[in-house]
Amino acid sequence: MPATSFQRRAIPLLLATALALFGTGIFFPFFHVTKFWLFNDAVSVVGGIITLFHEGEYFLFAVLTLFTLVFPCVKLGLLGIIWLERDHDLARVHRLHKWVESLGKWSMLDVFVVAILIVAMKSAGVADLHIGLGLYLFTFSVVATQFASAWVADLLERK
Repeated sequence: MPATSFQRRAIPLLLATALALFGTGIFFPFFHVTKFWLFNDAVSVVGGIITLFHEGEYFLFAVLTLFTLVFPCVKLGLLGIIWLERDHDLARVHRLHKWVESLGKWSMLDVFVVAILIVAMKSAGVADLHIGLGLYLFTFSVVATQFASAWVADLLERK
């Protein structure tokens, strides 16, 4: 089976998988924090963002909302539109894919921010931190989206 035939079948599946992983990953705990062996807390992306807003950390709230919620949603939406429109308006599809490529350059910034947060909390020695399912789901969503984007770009180049 040629690679393009495989890609044509895999892209919608990857997009649906990425959306499902993203949707669940942002609500599942990214990490579990135990402070002083007594206090346990599970922190999800959505819960953390809401907490930042309630605590008046508006800059961090805005940055994390933009890079963790808005950018991935826009990227997945654009890839879905590109996939549905791929045989109709090729100029529009190429323009949209340029947007996807631009967003892709920023797509791992949120994972980087979470990694810095985890390292900071662990090095402070105040809390015991364990990675939660949400981080894995979110990361797999980013990877699936990247594969779908690369395969869409490959198919568009062949047209």
